[in-house]
Formats: sequence, C-alpha cells, structure tokens
Amino acid sequence: LPSMQSSRSNPCPRLRLREVASMYLTMVAVFLVILVVALQGSVPRGRDFPYKVPLDPQGLLELSWNVSYPEEAVNFQLLVRDLQFGLLFGMSDRGEFENADLAVLWSDGKNSYFGDAWSDAKGQLHMDSQQDYQLLGAQRAPEGLYLLFRRPFSTCDPKDYFIEDGTVHLIYGILEKPVHSLQAINISAIHRGLQRVQLLKPNIPIPELPRDVKTMEITAPDIVIPSQETTYWCYMTELPKSFLKHHIIRYEPVITAGNEALVHHMEVFQCAAEFDTFPQYNGPCDSKMKPERLNYCRHVLAAWAMGAQAFYYPEEAGLAFGGPGSSRYLRLEIHYHNPLVFKGRQDSSGIRLYYTATLRPYDAGIMELGLVYTPVMAIPPAQDAFILTGYCTDKCTQLALPAAGIRIFASQLHTHLAGRKVVTVLSREGREHQVVNADGHYSPHFQEIRMLKEVVPVFPGDELITTCTYNTEDRSRATVGGFGILEEMCVNYVHYYPQTQLELCKSAVDPGYLHRYFNLVNRFNDEEVCMCPQVSVPQQFFSVPWNTFNRDVLKSLYGFAPISVHCNKSSAVRFPVGTQSSTPKTSHPKLHTQTPHPKPHTQTPPQNPTP
Repeated sequence: LPSMQSSRSNPCPRLRLREVASMYLTMVAVFLVILVVALQGSVPRGRDFPYKVPLDPQGLLELSWNVSYPEEAVNFQLLVRDLQFGLLFGMSDRGEFENADLAVLWSDGKNSYFGDAWSDAKGQLHMDSQQDYQLLGAQRAPEGLYLLFRRPFSTCDPKDYFIEDGTVHLIYGILEKPVHSLQAINISAIHRGLQRVQLLKPNIPIPELPRDVKTMEITAPDIVIPSQETTYWCYMTELPKSFLKHHIIRYEPVITAGNEALVHHMEVFQCAAEFDTFPQYNGPCDSKMKPERLNYCRHVLAAWAMGAQAFYYPEEAGLAFGGPGSSRYLRLEIHYHNPLVFKGRQDSSGIRLYYTATLRPYDAGIMELGLVYTPVMAIPPAQDAFILTGYCTDKCTQLALPAAGIRIFASQLHTHLAGRKVVTVLSREGREHQVVNADGHYSPHFQEIRMLKEVVPVFPGDELITTCTYNTEDRSRATVGGFGILEEMCVNYVHYYPQTQLELCKSAVDPGYLHRYFNLVNRFNDEEVCMCPQVSVPQQFFSVPWNTFNRDVLKSLYGFAPISVHCNKSSAVRFPVGTQSSTPKTSHPKLHTQTPHPKPHTQTPPQNPTP
C-alpha cells in the first residue's frame, strides 16, 4: 500500500502524474491478500480502542476506534463475527451509499482483497486511485475476524470524506456471495445499513473519583422490548426520602448484555419541584395510559447515545440533585431501535450515576440557547437548506451573568426531523470570537451531550448565536416552530458552571413584523392569507403560496426584523432586557468578521419524545 501522510495541516499538494499512475495503482498497489498481512500475536487489546459501537442490529459487525491527533488520523478495529465473502465500510454525507467513501474487503472464493473505493451518484463502485484507507493487519480469533486499518482526517482526495468534529454517518454492507471484481458488487442487492457516531472524541483528561463516591443505577425493571422498529419507553422512579443535596460527577450507560445494538439512546429527567408527588409509570412514552403529569419531568440529569462513553464533570463542578427545592422524582426514557423486530427480548438497561456528598466548589447549570418554541419562526416547504438563527444577546448576558463569567464545558444540540446543521458561536464586541459547538452533519436521530474540546468562557456582554439549517424538500407546506415532532426547534443545551439564575436565553422574530410580512404577501399574490384574529399563525403560514418571492422575502425578514428576546430565570420570570416590556426588543447583533472553524480534534426536551 502507498505510505500514509502523517500530517494533513498543509494545503493539499498537486498530485502530478496521478492520471498516468492511476491504472497501475488500481491494478497492482491496492490489492493485497489478507493472509500476507495477518497480524502476528494475540488479538488486539480493547483498551487500545476505547470507543466502541455495534454497526448492525444483530451485532455481527462491531467497530472500535481511537483517535491520533498528532497524526490527524483515526485507527479502526472492525470485528466481523460471521465473515462470508467480504464487507463494505465507509462514510457519506448523510448515510447514503451513493457518493460514498468506502473501504472494501471482498473475496472471489479463493483470495481476499482490500482496497479504498468510492461510489458514484448511481451507486457504482470504483477503485480509488489514491489509497487512503491503510490496512494495518488482520487476525482471526474465536469470535471472528479482526480488521485493523487507518484513515487520515483529511486526504486531499476529492472522492474522500473529510472527517471533522460532529456526527459522522458510517455505512456498512455485507457480501454474502463471492465477487470477482470490485465493479461486480451491486450495493443495492446486499445487506446494508448505517450507524451514526462522533468519531473525533475530545482528548481531555479524566478526573479522579473522590473516595466517598457512591453509585445509583436508574434502570428499566426487566421490561420486554416491544416488537416494533421504534419505541420510547418511560419509567418513573424516586430518590429516598430526606435525600440530601449531592453532586453528580459522572454517569455512564448500563446496557443489558445482548441488547447493545437495540438501545439507541437514554435520558434521565428530574421532575418539577412544584409537585409533591408523581404517579408511578412503566410503559411506552406515547401511550394514552401515561399520566399527563410526567410531562413535567423535563430537567435533564443525564443523556447518553450509542457510541458515547462515560460523561465526566470538571473537577471543580457537579450537577446538584437532592435537598430542598429539588424533586425526588426521576423519569428514565429509553429509545429502542429494533429494525429487525426481535420478539421477547428482555431489557434492564439504564444509566449509572456517580455522586458525592462532598460538594464541589460550583453547581453546574444547563442553559437553553437558540430559538423560542413559537410558530412565528417557520421554514417554507421544498427547501434544501433554509437557515434560522436564535440570539442570546449582549443585553441579556450583561444583566444575568456574574462579573467573572461562566464556563461552558459541554453541549447538546437539538432540532426535530428537518434539522441538518447546527452551530453556536460566541460573539464578543460584535465580532465572532469562538465556535462553541458545531455539527455540519447533524442528525435528529443522534443527539447526545458532548464534552467540548476546551472550556468556553462567556462574560457579561458576550453574545451566543445559534444557527440551524433545515431541509424540507419532502414537505408540501410550511414547517412552523413548536413542540410537535413535525414542527421544528433550534436549541443548544449548554452545560456550564457556576450555575446562575439564567436558564433560557433565546429569541424569535417580532410578531408585529411577521404581520407586515403577511400583508405584503397579500399585496403581491392572488391568493390571500387570512389575517383575521381567529386565524392562528400556523394556519396563516399554511395558506401562503410558496413561490420564490414569498420564500425570499421571509428569509430577508428573518435577517433584518427586530427580535423578541427571552432572557428567563429558572422561575420563568424574565430579566428586564432593554425595556420593562414583556417581550423586550433588540436589533440583530452584527458580526463584523468571522473566525475560521477550529481544526478537528478532540462535546428541557419537548413534551413528547423525539428521536
């Protein structure tokens, strides 16, 4: 195989004679027999590959990996439990098998071959003239075949996927019959699927646990996973009476053996302290039998998604629970993804909390950034990439944050089904200062709390600007903001310390300017939008004839119209931002310059469960 480039930080060099050499590379250099490169010695050690995720629902393919930031490369270990005639593994923009970047292992029945390949827009496979998946070795073991290979973050190859921070859509395919050439593989006829992960985990030290640390497991009580593809399961539990204030300093998943491929993500919510009691419940979250009061259990204590490891709080902070003003009632929510519709599978998965009575210097807090849940923010239908932005303004942070500021150490991005990209940037003195968290391949089906590569300080007068990109190409009418799964959100739940009274810092367009927009639509279109008081904003948006003019005017409106800022305390009382009115108004913050995104290295849900 061609040698790996150890550094990708310089601009991509011109590859002279590439066309001349491509046929030679394709026919000779990229083929190799697995037995020739077989690893000597024992099976690779698990601690060498700290991150692990099952690729397929049956657990036949198990991927482990580590990240080398000095070499800017990811090292993969793929365990194939029942190897037949080969497999495909790779990455694509959103999990498609067209225009994908692939490593392919295939057999003609006599010899096995490995190569770096790509698929075109029709799904046809081609050997890549630049081989950037480097096979490091293979080893047979009782449990299956281990393949070890490496891939740089960036390869300077236009056919390759650029590995960056955020979500990566991994794809796989299993070859069940021998094939005589790469081109003979028909990807539409093989068993295939996708898995979403965060490949570039943050390279941060793990704090030591204190001597008095205790654990608490919040797990489902031996339930039977429903025989359907998607289930959200809710289970209520409670803390002991007279449970004093403690700090949660770490949490991790507890997965029932054999169900690793079915437990997609889990969250533990604390209920509202305003209610003395909550009813017991153990059943589907969308059941009509679920008590309505459970909708008031929305304060996130822990969140885990497939592929994530244990979550640690910084040494100087912990998440408070227990004690006065804190509810004893907790709700566990588990998302089961069961595409093969297994029947009778029992499960007792959940989350293990590590907590201490020795309180750390700071309570950690969670703050909502982005857009208010309101229908005044809408996305026209048939849009490839429509952008909405929410602002936590300088006036809000000036009033609500302490003089020494706060430190953001983790973030959970959130949209509903149309979300495709989310980014939050920190603006200081009108200039973009730092990217807090960004996911250019965001998926609403993969939401987790991610530790940031570095702590982000935020001071009074700073602005936090959250931008979401949506795709509504499959929709025929407008998508409005709201709690419903077919409505939309744009939120970043940031985890920070020290905790302040500020719990929500979001915005929406001024409703009066939206009224002017509907007036304008009526002036320039034959079809009128009813502006009667009894007609709701969603109904008005649904009646807009979505031509290019109406779409572009709405986009412009969201860019220049004044915004209503919600700068709320945990009690839902608003800080007096700007004026004393209930919806203080401000103009859009203006960014004069934009800092480049950092090089990749190594972080109260809605009423109804969301993917």
